[in-house]
Amino acid sequence: MIPKAPSNGEKEGGLENSLQLKQLELNSLLEVTQAINFNLPEESLYKIFYFTLIANLKIKKFALYVFDSGWSCKVNNGTKTNFKSIELDQSFYNVSKILKLEKAADQFSEFDLLIPVAHKSQLLAIVFIGGLEPGEENTDVSFVQTFANIITVAIENKKLARKELQQEAFRKELEIARDVQSHLFPTSLPDNKKVVIEADYLPHQSIGGDYYDYVALNDNEFFICVADVSGKGIPAALLMSNFQACLRTMLRQTSDLKKIVTELNYITRLNARGERFITFFAMIVDLKSRKARYINAGHNPAIIIQDGIAETLDNGTTILGIFEDLPFLSEEMLEIKENSLLFLYTDGVTETSNIGEEEFGMERFVQLLSENSDQENRLIHKKLMEELNSFRGKKAFPDDITFVSCKIKGF
Repeated sequence: MIPKAPSNGEKEGGLENSLQLKQLELNSLLEVTQAINFNLPEESLYKIFYFTLIANLKIKKFALYVFDSGWSCKVNNGTKTNFKSIELDQSFYNVSKILKLEKAADQFSEFDLLIPVAHKSQLLAIVFIGGLEPGEENTDVSFVQTFANIITVAIENKKLARKELQQEAFRKELEIARDVQSHLFPTSLPDNKKVVIEADYLPHQSIGGDYYDYVALNDNEFFICVADVSGKGIPAALLMSNFQACLRTMLRQTSDLKKIVTELNYITRLNARGERFITFFAMIVDLKSRKARYINAGHNPAIIIQDGIAETLDNGTTILGIFEDLPFLSEEMLEIKENSLLFLYTDGVTETSNIGEEEFGMERFVQLLSENSDQENRLIHKKLMEELNSFRGKKAFPDDITFVSCKIKGF
């Protein structure tokens, strides 16, 4: 039997349906383009995709998976399984062409077609289509692919724009933190016949957590300190800034180290809520009486070298910011001799390690200072940095490096 040729009416009806479909597709493209131009949220774009497939293309069963640091289903309709709670099967991770799903894995057997959506060879999304009747495999998949591509690329661009805004905000925060930190350190240090102070600071990151200070209290007394906050970055810098402000305020009111340390502990605990702590070494030197008072609050012991003998200064109290009331607190007194060397530092110095995971350590550090204590401060610092760099080799410093030397040349 010879197949009956389609009548003119049937041809016209098919053409009319095809034209209507193309018009609907054009309308969908126009709608999504306007949505993108109006910067509508991602959810609105997904809704346009959803209604386009249902109303315009008459596709009743589908799922759209999108990659966003991981695969997840963003749009789902007409399936027995809720694919929004189903992870994408790994066998689909590297698809590059439209596939008929004759033997799909697990729940994905509900679908007939898989349509990959890529941009610049990167797979951004996958459209699954199901419920197709025999002969409907030729559904306008190229339009679905193009339409999904427009939407996913627009969403990808939104993500990139958000990241850029976040990075810009972070850069501004970083700039503020750097500015804050730059004001932590004294603008000048004494270099005269009586006292010479030198300081070096090398942050491990762009924003560090170390702090040192020098304050002349009167003609005869000066305050010197070093501190290290737990953690790094902007929160650490801001906490240390607040710490410095409180310390400077206290020094204008009193030279009682116990009162100062007690208040600093209270302020640090209040601001950090017990989530961060600060180690702190503080000393007041009286050139007239030739005596010094100090408190070490859980910090690396300062080193003082007098008459060739090195002494570690580690008495005082525990770290600041953890306990509501410090469990113990003592102020130590010592005599200061002519040509004595006081050296303050943070743990980045002694904890510098080599490729064998051996730390520079206190013994090596104290020996270096003892052998060079008669040198100028600047040369001592240079020698220390040379030794640290030689010791660590190609391994990076583990932490911020801060050291402050104070040489009492005369009274």
